[in-house]
Amino acid sequence: MTRAPAEAQVHVLAVDFAACDGHGLCAELVPELVGLDEWGYPVLHSATVPAELLPHARRAVAACPVMALRLNRVPAPPPDRP
Repeated sequence: MTRAPAEAQVHVLAVDFAACDGHGLCAELVPELVGLDEWGYPVLHSATVPAELLPHARRAVAACPVMALRLNRVPAPPPDRP
């Protein structure tokens, strides 16, 4: 019995702005992906998390005091074709 090939997936960050209190820990823990606006709320520079930043993104999600930051796995977009 063979298994179907696993669909390629990527990790993306998402912010629940209704839950976010603007503590800013996410921006401190993964500044490559998250900045802060003038009120201290997160602004995602890039929602897609590169593999080398995945441990940092996971730590930021775990450290969020109000659980407003999420890390989701979604299907990877198809490769560009010439």
